Amino acid sequence: MHRFFVKEDQIQEDKIWICGSDVNHIKNVLRMKPGEKVFLSCENDLEYECSLEEFGEDGICARILDIHGMETELETELILYQGLPKGDKMEWIIQKAVELGASKIVPVRMKRCVVKLDAKKAKKKVSRWNSIAQSAAKQARRGKIPVVTEVMDFKEAMEDAKSLDMFLVPYEEAKGMEHSRELFQKAKEKKSIGIIIGPEGGFDKEEIESAKLAGGNVLTLGKRILRTETAGMTMLSILMFLLEK
Repeated sequence: MHRFFVKEDQIQEDKIWICGSDVNHIKNVLRMKPGEKVFLSCENDLEYECSLEEFGEDGICARILDIHGMETELETELILYQGLPKGDKMEWIIQKAVELGASKIVPVRMKRCVVKLDAKKAKKKVSRWNSIAQSAAKQARRGKIPVVTEVMDFKEAMEDAKSLDMFLVPYEEAKGMEHSRELFQKAKEKKSIGIIIGPEGGFDKEEIESAKLAGGNVLTLGKRILRTETAGMTMLSILMFLLEK
């Protein structure tokens, strides 16, 4: 069953009005007809099973059949702090992070980032990245659309991470898989977990020390060096498997 996202003000008693770009998608791409069913996920953490009823030029009226909780969402909030990578890698990273359960993606400027974004370029990129997150959320049948925040510098990201229950820092120079396993087991008890991934050039040593001061737990993912686009997905895959119920 197809899934779309709505805001609370679109809900009126036992009906929901679908509007915006979803109208064209339903009518002209999916070619859906009255009577067909859809899931409508709302920002109020509820999911509505609906039947499409009236098709208008600018909107579609759907009748609510049943109301569910967010069964497809992890109970733990996962935040990916991603060092800005080269080229279009960020688009792929966002898409896969959404599929793997991330609730928020934070692009981070780091010392070894090759990419330099001015304010205008950054704003345009963030808009594009949020569109990718929305499409990925629909494809993965997520109950919420993960947010891609404005680009942060490293210091801002560390301040943001201080409020989390756990902050994980995979680092190529770290040793001891047993320590990593212990941290992953402790993750099962947490309600919010942050992961920070360095760019192609990795972390600067001063950044590692700053991450530790912000409560970061440095860990290894093994003897192999992972690419920036692989390391985050490895972390999210492990956590999703451990946290899924």
